[in-house]
Amino acid sequence: MTFSSFAPGRVELLGNHTDYNEGVILSAAINLGITAVGNPRSDHRINLSSSGNPDATVVGDPAMFEPSHGWANYPLGVVKTLTLAGHSIRGFEAHFESNLPTGTGLSSSAALEVAAGSLLRKMFALDIEPMELARICRRAENDFVGVNCGLLDPASSVFGRRDHAIFLDCRTESLTLIPIPSGAALLLIHSGVKHELTGGEYNNRREACFAAAAQLGIPALRDTTSPAVEISNLPDEIKRRALHITGENERVFHAADFLRAGDLVSFGRLMTASHESSRVNFENSTPELDTLVKLAVATDGIYGARLTGGGFGGAIVALADPDLMDEASESIISRYHALTAHQGIAYRCTIGDGAILAA
Repeated sequence: MTFSSFAPGRVELLGNHTDYNEGVILSAAINLGITAVGNPRSDHRINLSSSGNPDATVVGDPAMFEPSHGWANYPLGVVKTLTLAGHSIRGFEAHFESNLPTGTGLSSSAALEVAAGSLLRKMFALDIEPMELARICRRAENDFVGVNCGLLDPASSVFGRRDHAIFLDCRTESLTLIPIPSGAALLLIHSGVKHELTGGEYNNRREACFAAAAQLGIPALRDTTSPAVEISNLPDEIKRRALHITGENERVFHAADFLRAGDLVSFGRLMTASHESSRVNFENSTPELDTLVKLAVATDGIYGARLTGGGFGGAIVALADPDLMDEASESIISRYHALTAHQGIAYRCTIGDGAILAA
């Protein structure tokens, strides 16, 4: 018997790097993602394939898997994490297809993990609640792949709903869905500079946030405010990292209220303010992303723009008037190429369902 699953990528609307600081985030699942198709085997062999990538085959106890299989580490990490959690996974074959651009900050890794986890959940009739699936995918990336990501990416991929933003409280691991007004659309523009989180920059920022909380004597940066950080004696760099997180939490709470009120102009201003904090305080932007944001916010039909994802390359997301978005994207791409010689790529995305609704 053949089984299938779909897991979308996600756009982080606001709440940059707040997830591992027990903060709050606004995100949305998009219509682009990863489809997995597979079937169980009668032995203990696992065969994984994906167009454009080398196949991977492993045999043996999943709890003993080692991360040496490139792209296949993501689904294999899910297999290992499920096994360590007490779930029985036998041999299987699975093929993965993606229409999600990699290296854009749209969380292709989490989509791959959620697609794998959703497929295995069906294939082996695993008793796993949706939030536990998101946690398993997070542990797979933390412990097997070696990236200390938070819950945002897998939870967004699991729980997304068409035409809704996801308000995620990372401390309580609770979600609220907020309708997005009909006069809003999302324009994603890839900078032409690959987004990469397997280097040390992500983990360095994470460690700086933990150091700030420790020096302030609080459990997490969720437990303080921007004014309190401003008057603290934190070293300059650590203070700026902390100000980004406290500012993002504050922007998310305000933005949720603006969404409920249908105030897209104010929401867009918060997105642009978020990017400026990424540029100055967290230093996880790039000159190319800065240029794209500057061009976007100066273009008719764009309410606001910011980098999306972890930063260090990748893409920006702009909140746009759908009637003006095509003209706006052409203008931004043309001016961006003239200024940087990079070829930006625009994606007009719809806000789609997550894995628990899409398949």
